[in-house]
Amino acid sequence: MRTDCRTYHYKQLLWLTVLLLASISGMASRVGQAQDAPASVTAPAATTTAEGSTTSAPAAVPTDPQIVGFDKINSGDTAWMLTSTALVLMMTIPGLALFYAGMVRKKNVLATLMQSFAITCLVSILWWFIGYSLTFTRGSTAFIGGLSRMFFGGVLYDHDKMILSVSHLALTIPESVYAMFQATFAIITPALICGSFAERMKFSAMLWFMGIWLLLVYCPIAHWVWEPSGWLNARGVLDFAGGTVVHINAGIAGLASAFALGKRQGFGRESLAPHNLTLTLIGASLLWVGWFGFNAGSAVASDGRAGMAFAVTHIATAAAALSWMFVEWVAKGKPSVLGIASGAVAGLVAVTPASGFVGPDSAVIIGVAAGIVCFISSTSVKRAFGYDDSLDAFGVHCIGGIVGALLTGALVSKQISGSDGSVLTQLLGVGVTLVYGFIMSMVILKLIDVTIGLRVTADEEREGLDISQHGERIE
Repeated sequence: MRTDCRTYHYKQLLWLTVLLLASISGMASRVGQAQDAPASVTAPAATTTAEGSTTSAPAAVPTDPQIVGFDKINSGDTAWMLTSTALVLMMTIPGLALFYAGMVRKKNVLATLMQSFAITCLVSILWWFIGYSLTFTRGSTAFIGGLSRMFFGGVLYDHDKMILSVSHLALTIPESVYAMFQATFAIITPALICGSFAERMKFSAMLWFMGIWLLLVYCPIAHWVWEPSGWLNARGVLDFAGGTVVHINAGIAGLASAFALGKRQGFGRESLAPHNLTLTLIGASLLWVGWFGFNAGSAVASDGRAGMAFAVTHIATAAAALSWMFVEWVAKGKPSVLGIASGAVAGLVAVTPASGFVGPDSAVIIGVAAGIVCFISSTSVKRAFGYDDSLDAFGVHCIGGIVGALLTGALVSKQISGSDGSVLTQLLGVGVTLVYGFIMSMVILKLIDVTIGLRVTADEEREGLDISQHGERIE
């Protein structure tokens, strides 16, 4: 009877997912059928000057992927973006996997590693199937992309004709490289959420949640902010590498998860101390290195802006790690390994939206602010409200992302970015992401809970997720 019930629930959830995907497809259906060969960039129109000479008007900025010749591809940019893609993938596996695995108890280490690895695989396939198309193409509205890149249709490389496709957001590199670079962002974002519900969510529920959340939350918000046709992009919201799209988005989903699942068994009554902080420090170090691909890679070119983003990323991270360390030293009497590692991640998070818009002096301000505010959020605020954000995904990523997003509006340098900033505009982006992300995450979690269930049983939790979910353990 129990097996039949579970089968029924799985069928219910499958039909729910189909309906949700159908609704997304309906929003984008007016863009037409998938196209294998997008139109080429419009040629500049010829004009005549007063002296009678002929000049060319500037070409219109493309709004869709284009087909270009091999000669239009910049090998330096392509090499840097291939490297950046590998660096950002390293942030999830092994970086985030080890960072989180070191902070859980021994009986949950393998399950925590498994979450990051499985999410990497799941999101990669969903990104190829429809995620990239929904995020980085124009749709019939400003709220979701179209279907022209489903199954990477139209992502072209033709050796014989010496042509290939490029994204309208990255004209000097192959579209295949840009699509995979963005795939690594889509991978790490849901993986970050796992830090809030660590040690208590069923593996099957986690997979369903991450897959649905990617398509209904991550893809729309990324489209709004990063795609030129997105409505928040049109409003002038600045997010160079994902402070809003990645960190606030994941952090608020993490808080929703913590609320939906409730506290861990023994929370506040027994020790839930980290199993192995060596793993955590190694993971944080890999995150730090990989983040250069995350931030400097978001320049989508091997140029001076990438170099500045690289510099401010490093400086802000160091400042945040030190500020967290010294505040903790004063508050608790000793500086901890977990504290300085968490401070470094807070700095990386906060400088992410600003990395292509600010200089080194501003990076120090952002880093110091992030270290202090995220320390308070992950300690005093969490204790005051009593929620179980297991590994501080909300306290570091959402709060750090908010700090960085707002300071981006205040500290943006037009000399570096060519953009004007506004704290009020940034506040709009932050607010929309918080509200939409939290509500949609709670809806998805509730639907999964009433179908297959979110949380392991009390006995399974006490036994540990390594054994109860995967049948393995660390000896």
